[in-house]
Amino acid sequence: MAMSRHLAAVGPHVVAVLALEPVVGFDLTIPPTVLGAATKADGTKLYDVRVCGLGGPIRAGAGFTLTPDHGPEALAAADTVIIPGTYIPQPRYEGTLPDDLAAALATIRPGTRVASICTGAFVLGAAGYFDDRPATTHWERAELFRSVYPQVKLDEDRLFIDDGDVLSSAGLAAGIDLCLHLIRRDFGSEVANRAARHCVVAPWRDGGQSQFIERAVPEEGTEGTAPTRAWALRHLDRDISLAAMADHARMSVRTFSRRFKAETGQSPGTWLLQQRVRHACHLLETTGLSVDRVAEQAGLGTAASLRHHLRSELGVSPLAYRKTFRAG
Repeated sequence: MAMSRHLAAVGPHVVAVLALEPVVGFDLTIPPTVLGAATKADGTKLYDVRVCGLGGPIRAGAGFTLTPDHGPEALAAADTVIIPGTYIPQPRYEGTLPDDLAAALATIRPGTRVASICTGAFVLGAAGYFDDRPATTHWERAELFRSVYPQVKLDEDRLFIDDGDVLSSAGLAAGIDLCLHLIRRDFGSEVANRAARHCVVAPWRDGGQSQFIERAVPEEGTEGTAPTRAWALRHLDRDISLAAMADHARMSVRTFSRRFKAETGQSPGTWLLQQRVRHACHLLETTGLSVDRVAEQAGLGTAASLRHHLRSELGVSPLAYRKTFRAG
């Protein structure tokens, strides 16, 4: 995934959220809520989120009907278009688009960023956006999606996938992770974290994290690995080994590794490296520390190591990252 600031030249970034009947109501509310919470320090909103439809009231699968404020003309004015989950039959079972939907999608300007939440991926699949590209959707719909769109590189074991100008997320709450990722990509981690705090959600679940977390809550009578994760975050400048983490949790290495994976969906080593890279990004955004000092404080050792991991994760150098986000 290459980091970029995919922003409008003037004013807030315009996002069109296309509700297609019958829409998944939970998915539909995510972009206006999460992106709407992205603000500058003075409270100025950074996104103009416009919920739109093809015309008239729209039924939701949860037993209510809504009337969007905008029609399909909002698609042509958007910098980003998001398709929430939908039960619309043609893309879901036939791999085709109804004429009115095809006409609406055809008005999207070239270069516009597009994204799907949950089964919204079927719509982008039918429109050809995912052809020979990676995508994800709700794991329960993966077999169906693969049968209808064999040309798509589907990976249902992902929370979200960023392929530059085309993004997709897994089901339901993974749409929150996708929207926070968009904020982070556009405006940096400080703005994304502020939006996450407003929405009272976790500020970062990595896109590569599995959809299949065996147990999100520790078993009764145990503390799980959460205290050790909190301890590790306070000491990222140290050399933290797997054995040290297991010792802090008062578990064997084998038990700790198994429980850590069950609670987070990641191995301890993968999780720790991601926390170090995120902390390095935060320091690059918010301080004037040299790249060497940032690498030391994040526990990545050397500037060369930081450059390697930042390029691997975001596709940019530390100085390019700082230039992109610190001024903003």
